[in-house]
Order: sequence, then structure tokens, then C-alpha cells
Amino acid sequence: MNVLALITQGDAVTGLVAVLLLLMSVASWVVIVWKAWLLKRAVGDVARSTAVFWQSASIEEAQPKVAAFDREALVLPLIAATRHPAGGTLASAGDRSQQLTRVLRDALHGVLHKLQYGQVLLATVGSTAPFVGLLGTVWGIYHALTGIAAAGQITIDKVSGPVGEALIMTAAGLAVAIPAVLAYNVFGRHIGRIEADLEGFAYDLRELLAAAGPGGRAAEHSKEPVDAGARVL
Repeated sequence: MNVLALITQGDAVTGLVAVLLLLMSVASWVVIVWKAWLLKRAVGDVARSTAVFWQSASIEEAQPKVAAFDREALVLPLIAATRHPAGGTLASAGDRSQQLTRVLRDALHGVLHKLQYGQVLLATVGSTAPFVGLLGTVWGIYHALTGIAAAGQITIDKVSGPVGEALIMTAAGLAVAIPAVLAYNVFGRHIGRIEADLEGFAYDLRELLAAAGPGGRAAEHSKEPVDAGARVL
């Protein structure tokens, strides 16, 4: 008994559950393949981009060098955010260190949102797919028992076939959920590593630019790290 036969022989609810599990599987695998490719590039790009930045003589010299390595645009937004804000606005209020804290925190939010895109889908599929499959199983067993009651007699061949078909839904739900859960955990580890590297770079960048304040005076550094509030759950 295959899945196609289960869908064709079942009622509308069984077919709907099977189609929903198929869509969840396709969506999660698309995200898994895409994020695996993105994070593989991002891990190396962030390390190379930050290294070439600190080896440059100035920010102006560093930007084109970083652009050559930062293919996913994870480091460049942090560098671009450090440009002086327009005068006469709230963005320019406070000393240089406070300004940098605000703009770098906002830039980190945007970068981390890009890194974590798709994680919610994987978590949703991983947590709900088993229950969707269980719904199909319960519905299939209910109809199997209803058919047996209508037949008036119970034999192994009449029980094993319908119940086996229903249990396929449970297996299908697990087959959809397990890859999504594994991918979510593996990607979360890589995202955490990249996030820590970016937060460290942003903090160092703020300290560097705040020290080179107006008139060459070193600005008083805030002890609060720039990543405060930047972590996206």
C-alpha cells in the first residue's frame, strides 16, 4: 500500500492532511537547502571581511575590500551605519559613542533578521507536522472502525489494511518533522556563531570610531555593549 493509494482511497480529510504534509515538506526542504548554502558562505565571509577590514589603513580603504568578500552583505551594513548622521536631527543627538551605539544596534537587527529568516518556518514544521500526521491517523482509524462496524464482522484482513493505511500518516508526519528539527538546531548553532562575530566586530568598531571623536579627543566609552537588545529570538 503506497501513499498515492492512501490519498485516492481516503476521503477529503485524509487527502487534505496528505497534501498539507507534502507542502510542509517541500517548504522546509527549500529553506534547508537555501539556508545551508547561505550559512556556509556567511561563516567564511564574515571571518574574511572582518580580517581584511582591520588590515586596512582607513575605513574608506576598507569598504571596497570588504565588499569583495562580504557576498551576503553582513558586514558592510555595519560599516555603512557609522557614517555621521545629518545635523539637527535626533539621530545626531548625544556624543559620538551614543550615536554609534544606536546606528550599529539598528544595523545588527537588520543583519540578524536576514540570518534568521526561515527559522520560524522550520520550527513550525518541526513542531506541528507530527500532530498533523496524527490527525490523519486518528481520522483514518475512525473510518476503519466505522467500516468494520458496518460490515458486521471483524477479520484480520479487514482490520490490518485500513489501520495500516491510517498509520502511514503518523510516519509521514515524523518524516516531515525530523529533518526540519535537525536543520533548525544545526542552523541555530551556526547563526549564533556568526552573530557573536558580528556583535564583537560592531563593538570594536564603535570603540574605534568613538575614540577618534571630533578634535581627535577620545570619547568616553559606554560600558554597555552595542548588541544590547540586538538578539532576535
